[in-house]
Amino acid sequence: MDIRQPPTLNAISEGARARAAGRPKDACPYPARSPERRAWMEGYDGTPWRDGPDCPIADA
Repeated sequence: MDIRQPPTLNAISEGARARAAGRPKDACPYPARSPERRAWMEGYDGTPWRDGPDCPIADA
């Protein structure tokens, strides 16, 4: 039985720990445009990148 987490889940945890430790956001060790970098940023920011900010509906 394999209990290891996928790399993106590990990256989310790493990003959250980096922020808690006071490291800067540009300390992300993953290459640009990689899924791991995106996941690390999610962990650092505490928000999923897919959701984005809530915007008002234009013609509501």
